[in-house]
Amino acid sequence: MPSPDRIPVNPDMRWNASTLTRTDAFATIAYRMIGVLCRTYRYRLIQSEQWIDLHRSGHTVLLCMWHQQFFPAFYYFSKHQPPAISIMISQSADGDIASAIAAKAGFAPVRGSSSRGGMAALKTMIRSMRKTRLAGHIVDGPQGPAGIIKPGIAAMARATGAAIVPLYAWADRTWYARSWDRFMVPKPFSRVTLTFEAPIFWKDVDRQGLEDFRRDLEDRMRPHLIEPKLP
Repeated sequence: MPSPDRIPVNPDMRWNASTLTRTDAFATIAYRMIGVLCRTYRYRLIQSEQWIDLHRSGHTVLLCMWHQQFFPAFYYFSKHQPPAISIMISQSADGDIASAIAAKAGFAPVRGSSSRGGMAALKTMIRSMRKTRLAGHIVDGPQGPAGIIKPGIAAMARATGAAIVPLYAWADRTWYARSWDRFMVPKPFSRVTLTFEAPIFWKDVDRQGLEDFRRDLEDRMRPHLIEPKLP
C-alpha cells in the first residue's frame, strides 16, 4: 500500500487503504497513457534560456500559464524540470486524482485553490518556493472563468521576490474540450510550441498595488488564450 504522504489527499474526505491504493493505481495508468501520447509530440521551445539561466544563478522563478494550455507543458516539465516544481491543485475530488498524477510526474502538489483552502495552500507554496526557488501556477485556477487571473500569483511573487515568467502553449493540430476554458490536448505527432516571456521582476511589481499588477498581467496574457471554432 502506498504511504499516505505519497498522495496529497483531500482532508474533507474519508480516505482508507483501499481508496489510496485505487487512486495510486489510477494515477499510474493515467500518467503512462499521457506519456504514450505526449512522447509523439515534437516540442519547440522559444526563449527558454533566460528563465533557466535566471534560476541557475540563484533567482526564484514562478512560471505561470492558462489552465487551457497546461497539458503539453505538464508532460514536458515532468521530463525536464530541474527540482520538483511546486504546483497548486484544488481540493476537489478531481483534484485528488490530478494531485496523484502530478506526484507521479515528479511535481510537488500543494492542495488548495482560490475558493477552497487557498490561504493555507498559498503559505505552503511560498515555503516551497523559498526552498526550491521554482514553482508553476495556473493563473485562472481550476474552474475559471477563463482569462481572469486570480490574485494569488502576485502575493506569491511579493513574498518570495520571484521573477514571474508567463508561458504559453500552442500546437498545430489540437482537440479542444467543451469545457469552461476550451481545454486543449494536442493530437498525436503534433508540433507543440512552448513560448516563455521575459521575466517580470518583483521590483517592478512592487511599484504598484497587487490588484493593479494582477490586471496588468491579465492584459498581457489574455491575448495568448486560444479561441477555437467548435462545430
